[in-house]
Amino acid sequence: MSPVHSIKKLIVTGEGSTLDFKQTISDAPKIAKTLVAFANHKGGTLLIGVRDNGSLAGIRSEDEKYMLELAGSYYCKPAINVNFKEHEIEGKTIIEAKINEGFDKPYYAKDTEGKWWVYNRVRDRSLLASAVMFQVIKRKNQNTHTILKYSFLETQLLNLLKLKPAISLNELVFELKVKKHRVIHSLAKLIYFNLVDVNFDQKLESYSLKNAQ
Repeated sequence: MSPVHSIKKLIVTGEGSTLDFKQTISDAPKIAKTLVAFANHKGGTLLIGVRDNGSLAGIRSEDEKYMLELAGSYYCKPAINVNFKEHEIEGKTIIEAKINEGFDKPYYAKDTEGKWWVYNRVRDRSLLASAVMFQVIKRKNQNTHTILKYSFLETQLLNLLKLKPAISLNELVFELKVKKHRVIHSLAKLIYFNLVDVNFDQKLESYSLKNAQ
């Protein structure tokens, strides 16, 4: 029995926060969203020529390489370098494209109207970053890993989150009676220091205390 190809082993793990399947690439602005989301997260791998269900479709490698390079250089800011490798599996060409975690976050993707947006990787999706997640991503450029003390607002936030299992940004602003931008910055700080969890339900974002029962 011949050994299972490493790419097929990777496919079996399924799409997630660091792995995405694309049957083909025909839209540079669209693929730029995925590149940016990976760079703003922990990096990731794109398998091109693989269907959503994990079956092999194969691609025309030169077209896909050009589209990846175009997306990374023209539709991402700062530019994102994509390292790719071709694999021949069962007579089909699969491209393994690796995107490293960025060192100059946040990364932006340009849409078809020329507007720049920040995306974040959430499970197997590349989502437009909320105002809170934008601040969390910005903080990832910092080298601080521990919080020395809480501000009065941060203490209020933590106490409120102890009482409510999941709460939205607007609800936090209403309960605390504080300007939204102040809540955003304090909340982002607590998320960055791994004290608060971000919950995603479809496109709705809520927050809860880390490891709350």
